[in-house]
Amino acid sequence: MRQTWRWFGPKDIVTVEDARQAGVEGIVTALHHIPTGDIWTPEEIEKRQREVAFLADGSISGLKWEVVESLPVSEAIKTQSSDWKLHVQHYKRGLKNLADAGIEVVCYNFMPVLDWTRTDLAWRVRHGGRAMRFDLADFAAFDIHLLKRKGAAESFSAEIVGEAAKRFATMSEGRKTRLASNVTAGLPGAVESWSLPDLSAHLATYDDISPEVLRAHLIDFLAEVAPVAQELGLRLCCHPDDPPFPLLGLPRVMSTLADYRTVLDAVDTPASGVTFCTGSLGARPDNDCVAMARNLADRIHFAHLRNVRRDTDTTPCSFFEDEHLGGQTDMVAVVAELLAEEKRRRAAGRRDAEIPMRPDHGQDILDDLKRGAQPGYPAIGRLKGLAELRGVMAALRHPAAGV
Repeated sequence: MRQTWRWFGPKDIVTVEDARQAGVEGIVTALHHIPTGDIWTPEEIEKRQREVAFLADGSISGLKWEVVESLPVSEAIKTQSSDWKLHVQHYKRGLKNLADAGIEVVCYNFMPVLDWTRTDLAWRVRHGGRAMRFDLADFAAFDIHLLKRKGAAESFSAEIVGEAAKRFATMSEGRKTRLASNVTAGLPGAVESWSLPDLSAHLATYDDISPEVLRAHLIDFLAEVAPVAQELGLRLCCHPDDPPFPLLGLPRVMSTLADYRTVLDAVDTPASGVTFCTGSLGARPDNDCVAMARNLADRIHFAHLRNVRRDTDTTPCSFFEDEHLGGQTDMVAVVAELLAEEKRRRAAGRRDAEIPMRPDHGQDILDDLKRGAQPGYPAIGRLKGLAELRGVMAALRHPAAGV
């Protein structure tokens, strides 16, 4: 697998030089400053490529922008409202401009309103480091008592509703503010986040959109853009819901193997594929990540390798970002499946035989604790995860392993 590293642009305190020292082969980034729905122009794409290619002192980094994460899909497209058809045309233009720049892999997601959700961005783990966490009772406290969403209590068990009430009653104003900020933080690297009134207004746009309707909108979107990607030689890959269960009354349509198979079969073109995120998918106890990797193998265009540890084997559940080899997903078996798929692709002569991967997320450890990087994206924690994954790959590829 091709080892890549997510970089959030010049404002990211974990630099391209840091990534180079980590030994990665390519960079994953995006044009976070461009409003969703606008066109990614050749000029802006070239500027970001230069920022990756050269270090601060002007020397050559030896790295290239290889994977886009993400070219975001607008809320208008997801709801098929307002200027959604214009946004689809802008998306196609962006794909053309990326292809002209030599970039082949484009990750996106179809999560409504919030692109990922955590209740704690710096939860203390057993060894003293920090990790991101989704706590179901804290989230219920936010949903029921801070956001005050109509019917929110009906989304949780009686036990969780009771625990949420107890926690909210003892929360300081500072804790309430932090909880709201964490939940509404938005896409990593993005400039926007939601106020509670903003969030409520955006949620209302989905009042009449069921999972079936949202899935149909995703299929409509792919029916437009996937043929363009195929013609351009691009590989589109949809990231799973994070977490992979409904929140805030919103529909979820990319949480399970059945979800992926429905969408991939509906727009059955090689360009339309999967961002296989073991962390997102692993937050559901009924998702067998090893079996999913095997089933979806030929359409996996990008892999996010991270691990979570669930508090319970229920859906929904609380979980935290564990060490890459320490969570409940059998990471060695997943990597073995991906390496086996690469072997099949090489035998078939596929030009995408090498699957780009990145060590997704990481715990804040050592100097990370003082550095203040983007939540989930520390330097040392990710380097530790990459080193572990690199070791797994090296062992599985060794002649003695027979892979």
